[in-house]
Amino acid sequence: MGEPVNLNVGGYVYSTSLSTLQRYPDSMLGAMFRGDIPTVRDAHGNYFIDRDGPLFRYILNFLRTSELTLPCNFKETQLLRKEADFYQIDPLIQCLGDPKPLLPYPTDTYEEVVELSSTRKLSKYSNPVAVIITQLTITTKVHAVLESISSSFTKWNKHMMDTRDYQVSFTFGPCDHQQEVSLRVHLLDFISKAGFTIRNTRVHHMSERANENTVEHHWTFCRRARKVNG
Repeated sequence: MGEPVNLNVGGYVYSTSLSTLQRYPDSMLGAMFRGDIPTVRDAHGNYFIDRDGPLFRYILNFLRTSELTLPCNFKETQLLRKEADFYQIDPLIQCLGDPKPLLPYPTDTYEEVVELSSTRKLSKYSNPVAVIITQLTITTKVHAVLESISSSFTKWNKHMMDTRDYQVSFTFGPCDHQQEVSLRVHLLDFISKAGFTIRNTRVHHMSERANENTVEHHWTFCRRARKVNG
């Protein structure tokens, strides 16, 4: 099991093992404890994560058992889904299903949408799993978001495959798995800090060839904007 790892999640302290936190390597926690994401510690040396502390109990139990167990009267499924989206734990996201549709916006507002998709081709027989090629694409009609991504992620310029109307794409591979996960985590955080919230998440696994698998992830972000009369 190794030495215990102590986490301070929103003021709630949890103890677990490094292997538990790295159970899903593509998750935010997997990237965080692999060294791909900078970490912050509190005054007691605990790793600090500024998220919902009580709900992390269910996140951690899922990491331990790969099973989702909730109380019969559990009423915070929508909040737990947002936490699963934040931590990018795909099997947990699938267990929680698609979120309920939101109520219509007032007539003087409209919805701005950002789509983030990841398509990864993985070698079936390598250990650890090798990424043959992966592509991250951001699609939106909110031009300011695309401009911000293009200007804020300049360290990834060598991976920027294409920039066109409504779309920016990055491509990696082979063997740039950790860099791709790091960029994906930073993009999710960047879009959220721009005022967008995750509407839904989809994961699709395919086998196209005998020696490789294709995994597709898709996130839809939305935010409300006020119409400008002109």
